[in-house]
Order: sequence, then structure tokens, then C-alpha cells
Amino acid sequence: MNKTYKVAVLCAAGLLMQATASTATPGDAVPAAENFTGAVLAEGLAGPWEMLWGPDNMLWVTERDAGQITKVNPDTGEKSALVKIDDVYGGDHPQHEGLLGMAFSPDMSADKGQVYVLYTYKNDKGEFKRVARFNYDGKTLTDKTVILDGIAAGNDHQGGRLVFGPDGKLYLTVGELGHNQFGNACEPIEAQRLPTAGEVKAKNYAGYLGKTLRINPDGSIPTDNPKMANGVVSHVFTYGHRNPQGLVFVGDTAFSTEQGPSSDDELNILVGGGNYGWPHVAGFQDNESYRYGNWSGAKDCQALLKAGKFDANVFPKSVPVHQEKDWKAPKNFQGPLKTFYTVQTGYNYTDERCGQLSFLCWPTISPSSLTYYPAEGTIPGWGNSLLITSLKNGVLYRVPLSMDKKQAQGYDAVYFHTDNRYRVARVSPDGKSIFIATDPGGFVIGLDGKPTNKMANPGAILKFSYNAQ
Repeated sequence: MNKTYKVAVLCAAGLLMQATASTATPGDAVPAAENFTGAVLAEGLAGPWEMLWGPDNMLWVTERDAGQITKVNPDTGEKSALVKIDDVYGGDHPQHEGLLGMAFSPDMSADKGQVYVLYTYKNDKGEFKRVARFNYDGKTLTDKTVILDGIAAGNDHQGGRLVFGPDGKLYLTVGELGHNQFGNACEPIEAQRLPTAGEVKAKNYAGYLGKTLRINPDGSIPTDNPKMANGVVSHVFTYGHRNPQGLVFVGDTAFSTEQGPSSDDELNILVGGGNYGWPHVAGFQDNESYRYGNWSGAKDCQALLKAGKFDANVFPKSVPVHQEKDWKAPKNFQGPLKTFYTVQTGYNYTDERCGQLSFLCWPTISPSSLTYYPAEGTIPGWGNSLLITSLKNGVLYRVPLSMDKKQAQGYDAVYFHTDNRYRVARVSPDGKSIFIATDPGGFVIGLDGKPTNKMANPGAILKFSYNAQ
């Protein structure tokens, strides 16, 4: 296990603001790293969220705010719309709502296959997420079919990554909707709550928050899904998560990244039936700086919020507070491979660099996606590594893996720092280029080490190409 104490961190993602217009255009150079060339491939995307290599050797991108799947030529940046999904609800918090994850069926080819997407929608009962499937005929996406519906949504922490595993099952990460923090502080965290037999029978998915789901391609529950502590089999594969936005399979191993609170973002291996501890534990169960302040358990919670008393790390007397080791961890508790970052007891979460935007300088990176750079890749030193994008500081983290691909190993390497929020990264099929999609707005720590909401390349795809020496 990699337990790293580190206080000299960059900063955090958080509230969205209108991005200042960029003057960059496709083809313009952007800062890169040694032996790499960086350029703007495409711009003007309405919140690119997922990005995959299509069977036509194009980049397929979900545009969160537009509710649209768009193809982007990886050489020219030319864009063409594949389909617009009319019932996508973007809400008032576009960082978290809209069209999110996308996955291709295992038999996807240049002339046929199926495309699965996750998006938020709204009706008279509230806001929800659904998984829908489209048929692909080599040209268009048609015949939308909703396969899983009614998963609660909201204005924060949707999770949203959608991936097919080597077992032919569809895996979906679901966040806990930002409960117990900021404007949602009085909403209880339900990441530990498991679905009941009655809920499963009624197709009531209220118990799916803070979970990873394992789904048959038709939306049904796999019969070999884990039987949870309450004896119920549902779509739930793992639980006890906060905001898992990264998911990738390396062989038959599922790696996930999860955004922590004020510290302790996590890199995990997902084990069926595993409990990952949230909210009782963030990172390792070590009684270091993280404490679970249960704002929803305070009888005067609403009054505290109205008085502007919410603080993620300083708790009024009425807020129940628990140390990590107060929780009697069950046998199925799974600790992380690595954290970003664990800090010692007494860590001061305020930083004059960030002022009122103190959350930006908390010791986290806000991991937003996860991909694998293969062992046989062409970039020297990159083989057998996980690549993690950061929303907080506009960089790509590279985490080497052990030879058995089961442990994080060595030191993190950091690449491609720009004044952007990095949403998702993908590796070109030849392994020579890294493509990174950026958010249209928000806060980051800029190249000068200070918070900024002036995005260098809002709603863009950047291309970083290795120059062989």
C-alpha cells in the first residue's frame, strides 16, 4: 500500500463560474512536457465529459451540456454530431448534470454495435439518472432503449463513468450526490445503505447512491452479482463510495478513482461485495486528519446552514463527529492502493493563496478520469501506468503499476500543466499521443500557483504527442 504524507499540493475543483473566453484556436500550441508537443485539436465543445476511440478511428465525445454525442477527427479536429438526446436535463449545475458516461458494446465494429450512455433527466417526481442504449449501423445512432431508470440524481457528485468489463457486464459508478456538504449538508450520506429485497423487487433504486453497479447489457441484475451483508442481490457490485469518476479495467482488474472530501482522494481496486468505507473512512483507516462530521445528524442543521456556519473541517458542537477508528470496519472493508493525499492530524486546511476559495488548496487533486497506458506502449518510461486527470490543477498524473498490475508503485509523475480543468484523457491506438478534454469553466490552480477561473482552453480537446528522440 502507498500511504503518502504530502502537504505541498496544488489545489481543488469546486464551484463553476463562467470561463473567460479563450483566444486559442485549433492548431495553437499549448504547454507540454519534455519530449512532447502540445496543441489544441478542437474547441467549442459544450462540456466534453466522456471520450472514447470509436470503431471508425474517430474520437467519440459526450457533450454534457448539449446532450449530444459528437465525433472529432483526431488529426484535423473536425466535428460532426452523431445524435442529440432530447430528454437530457442539464440542470443549474452543469459540472454534475447532463450527458455523462458512454460505453461501446464488446462486439462494436465499424458497421454495427451498440452504444450505451448515462444521463440525467427530470420529471414531476424529481431528478434522476438513466442508462440508455442506441443501435449503431456504421453511420447513425438509432432506436434508443432505456435499460435502467430511476437512479436518483442531483446537483452534485453523480459519479457517472460507464465501462464494459471483460466479463461482458456493464459497470457504472454512482456518486452520493454531495450529501453532507455545502448546500446539501443536511442530507444524510447513503453510501453505506444497501438495497432491500422489497426495493429490488419493486425496481426502486434509492439504495444505489455511493455504489458501483454491475449490469447485464439488457439492464437486468446479473445472477452472479455479490450477495451483500443483508443477503440481497441487486445491481450493486461495491459500496461505500463518495464520488467515483474514474474506472478502467486492466485485464480482469477494475481500478477506480474516487474524489475525497478535504483530503484523501483514492485509487482503488474494486472487489465484488467490497465496502470502501465512506463516510466513516476517507483513504486509510488511520485516524489522521479526516474526521466524519455528520452535519445531517445535527438537530439544528438547517439553522446552521442559514447562518452560514458550514465548514468541512470545523464542526459546531451540535454536529456529531467521529474518528475513523470509531467505525468497526467489517471484514469486507477495502482500503485504497493509494491516496492523494493523506495528511497528518492537525493539518491546517486554510491557505492564504486561496482565500475564500479555500477548498481549492485542500490536499486533493479531484480525479476525474482513469485510463491505462499499456506495458508495450511506445513512450519510454510510461509502460504499465495508470493515467489520472485532475480537475483542480490542470495536470495529468501517471501512476506506475507493479508487474502483476495489482499495486501502485514508485513515484507519481505529473505532465501537461495548463490553466484548464482536465475532465478525461485517452491514449491513441499507436500509444504516441495523449488526448485530454477540458471543462468549459470552473476554478483551477493556474500556472502561477494561484486560483483562476480564466480557462486557457474551455470546452476543448488538447493533443499531446511524443517526439521520439
